[in-house]
Amino acid sequence: MKFLALALFIMLGLAPAQAATAKPGSTFRDCADCSQMVVVAPGRFTMGADGGEPERYEGPVHDVTIRKGFAIGVVPVTYAQFAAFVKATGHKAATDCILPRNGTYAVAKGVGWADPALGRAPRANDPVVCIDWRDATAYVAWIAKKTGKPYRLLSEAEWEYVARAGAKSLYPWGDNPAEACRYANLLDASAAPSAVVEGKANSCSDGYATLAPVGSFAPNGFGIRDMIGNVWTWTQDCYVMPYPAAAVDERPYEAGTCDRRSVRGASWATNVTRARPTFRGRDPVDRVSQLFGLRIAMDLP
Repeated sequence: MKFLALALFIMLGLAPAQAATAKPGSTFRDCADCSQMVVVAPGRFTMGADGGEPERYEGPVHDVTIRKGFAIGVVPVTYAQFAAFVKATGHKAATDCILPRNGTYAVAKGVGWADPALGRAPRANDPVVCIDWRDATAYVAWIAKKTGKPYRLLSEAEWEYVARAGAKSLYPWGDNPAEACRYANLLDASAAPSAVVEGKANSCSDGYATLAPVGSFAPNGFGIRDMIGNVWTWTQDCYVMPYPAAAVDERPYEAGTCDRRSVRGASWATNVTRARPTFRGRDPVDRVSQLFGLRIAMDLP
């Protein structure tokens, strides 16, 4: 029986040690340059909200079934991890990064992930920023090839399922926006006034003027950090409003013209009103932003 089990693990591409810990909440890392991953159980949740900003409807509210467990990066991909990818592959990442400046979003010609114009040198454990959707998908393709494992981007449904982590409140931490600084790196009193573009800064302070090192805030109920705040993360889904009738499980929606992809999670320069798990960003694949990064996922057998 043990030999049969070992053969099954090998056929599925899952090492016995990893398989032994593939229970919800367990963690693993497939290589030195890989993200630490945590296993998320399947489940059912109510997705979306019957409201939102003008032209940004977040519904209709619908039930979604996450049919199988998967793994997700405990934190977003870091500057050092993306640098390892570029060094190994010679990937030419997008440039002309968009920065929040003095009430608008300004294009900084030539600026890219290696020096994202933060007013300081990027730290190894900062989340990588100034990457577009194509850079994000190239990165996960490299990790998948490097490890032989099915790494990928999150679907929009998976992202919201994890961001909620079972919570039914307005924000993952509860219903009070004034408590945001205890849980997420958002636009607040720590940020420079020039970073304010939409809304106004929260009166509290989280201690970070721009990016925070990944994992600086407490984990959510699934043991995952930075789902809200620090950087928006690209998902696999085409952005469609309202949600299509087919959106009933964890699979990404990739039909139609797909001129934009869904971006989730808010950033260090995002007003707290957009820090809700239901808020949906919608950006073209070639958008390069100082506020955008990525987080990886992986299918489990």
